[in-house]
Amino acid sequence: MLEIWGRKTSSNVQALMWAVGELGLDHIRHDIGHRFGGTDTPEFVAMNPNRTVPVQRDGDGPALWETGAILRYLASRYGSDSFWPADLLARTEVDRWAEWAKINIALGFTGPIFWRVVRTPPARRDATAITHALTALEDRLRIAEDHLKTDAYLAGPAFTLADIQFGHVLYRYYDIDIPRADLPALRAYYHRLTDRPAFRDHVMIPYDELRAT
Repeated sequence: MLEIWGRKTSSNVQALMWAVGELGLDHIRHDIGHRFGGTDTPEFVAMNPNRTVPVQRDGDGPALWETGAILRYLASRYGSDSFWPADLLARTEVDRWAEWAKINIALGFTGPIFWRVVRTPPARRDATAITHALTALEDRLRIAEDHLKTDAYLAGPAFTLADIQFGHVLYRYYDIDIPRADLPALRAYYHRLTDRPAFRDHVMIPYDELRAT
């Protein structure tokens, strides 16, 4: 049985929970972090000295932290060959897109855009910084747009780990009040993700507790 520590509105926890849902794994999730607190307790620090979520433990195994590492663990242990290929070059192709999505999309959206738009009071928002961040993000999204014109998913015709790292950002990207570039292949891809039950259950959830008041 998997145990996962992290609140459901954390984007990193959402990526992990989406993977757990896609893989059909029995699990228990413990609310911790943000308004729940708990990341400074000795018990949690012993599992993750960084005091961040998510943290995962699989049965009697060690506590694991860092979302990308946990996702690769789950993919390696429980994923199908289409989700996380056994062939080295095919797996590296998936991993390449997963790393690209984490560094260029998730990091380029969450702090520079989502925090400035949703988690910052309107009077304190830096419109110029948001515009610059959107321009930089959409330059990267156009790479995905070109790729998705010919492939259904980020790393090819099959849904893979790369789509978890990339797609979990898109719900908030399309939900918040920002101008967006016309990227029809990306939007069609996003709509394919919304047809996946695990995406709806673990990613498409309200984040009102994160909004600035």
